[in-house]
Amino acid sequence: MDPWISCEYVITETLPPNGLFTVYQERWLNFCGKNRIRVVVKASTEHIGLPGTRAYWIDSCTKDLPLSVFRWEFWVGNEELVHMYEKRLSDAGYINFKLARTNNRGDGLLTAVHKDYFKVLNYRELLFNDFGDRVAQLLHVESSVPFSQSRTSNIQQEVLIVNTHLLFPHNSSYSIIRLHQVYKILQYVESYQKENKLNPIPIILCGDWNGSKRGHVYKFLRSQGFVSSYDTAHQYTDSDADAHKWVSHRNHRGNICGVDFIWLLNPNKYRKPLKTSWSEAVFGIIKYQLRKASLTENDAFAFLKADNHEDYVTYSGFCEALQQLNLTGHPHGLSVEETKDLWIQADTDGNGFVDCEEFQKWIWNPTWLEQTEVNINEEGEDVLKETNEQAMGFNVKNAVLFPHEVEKGTWPENYSLSDHARLTVVFSPVRMPCCQPIC
Repeated sequence: MDPWISCEYVITETLPPNGLFTVYQERWLNFCGKNRIRVVVKASTEHIGLPGTRAYWIDSCTKDLPLSVFRWEFWVGNEELVHMYEKRLSDAGYINFKLARTNNRGDGLLTAVHKDYFKVLNYRELLFNDFGDRVAQLLHVESSVPFSQSRTSNIQQEVLIVNTHLLFPHNSSYSIIRLHQVYKILQYVESYQKENKLNPIPIILCGDWNGSKRGHVYKFLRSQGFVSSYDTAHQYTDSDADAHKWVSHRNHRGNICGVDFIWLLNPNKYRKPLKTSWSEAVFGIIKYQLRKASLTENDAFAFLKADNHEDYVTYSGFCEALQQLNLTGHPHGLSVEETKDLWIQADTDGNGFVDCEEFQKWIWNPTWLEQTEVNINEEGEDVLKETNEQAMGFNVKNAVLFPHEVEKGTWPENYSLSDHARLTVVFSPVRMPCCQPIC
């Protein structure tokens, strides 16, 4: 770590039984061994059914000067609850941002930032207007207390933070909807960065992602350079062997899975064009659906060819296959434009057909699926060498889950405080070279 920078952020996620999602931050500032400031937030939960515990939960959250609180499934339709939270958080020095899900679903998101520690430079709301009526919040924040960069200069750390709650994957047909939700978030973040001409800064995505490390959303975010903070801290890879090392949720079906992630994207990460990552993720869903139908490679290629007797896939056959796979033909499936974009990418030589080799490259045996973190970093080395620009990012210093049994992949039967585990991640600011996204 830079000897002039010693600061840690701790972000904690927890979900009480009533569906509230909370993120706290804890920070130590230590400039050359002086002016040590400690801001601590203790993780607490609340059970709606117990009298008096709502107020107790807020008191325990605010008494130690927390920096920020993020919550999903905040019941915006409960006026008494909303008033209580807004008043107590405001009295404790918070600026509150709440966002209801569309179509009067009753719940939504709440983000509260402590004004003494972070300045909110901008706040945006993103309405997906999709099947699940999901929403997201984007906060552009800046530290109120500068970090010491040298003996003579200070800097303020800026961060983009997103709070969201993705649709639950009730069946495989929901995969494309969930992928759309993340795609919209990343498009929005990218547009915000360009619109405001931001210098490269860290991006943190928080929320209940309702999907595991083996899912399409996870692979999509990884292809964009995001890292799972918990997996980074424990040096877990994206391999199947590490896919079930930990869990964080017992869902309404009684299944245990790891769905709670604090994603981090640093300015030094090499990023594919967003549209490329999106197309690759959709091709992954197509392959999953083909294999789910127990089709072999030859059978899958024949399925895509439809009634065509030649040894290639036509655009009409491709469209027909996507509809049969339930990826098009309904309001929340792939659009006509998205389908055309997929076709253009699959038709590598642009001859109007997808032959067997192109089918293997993009759908059945794509090489990009084998791309590891090391590969991605190697691809970005040339970009890093071409720029001398420096940026502030984060190191992941530590991450823990509570109760501790979930870190071993089991759920304790005697744990009834919540159906989600608490995830706590320690971030430490660090200066790093900047790797601009390739557009």
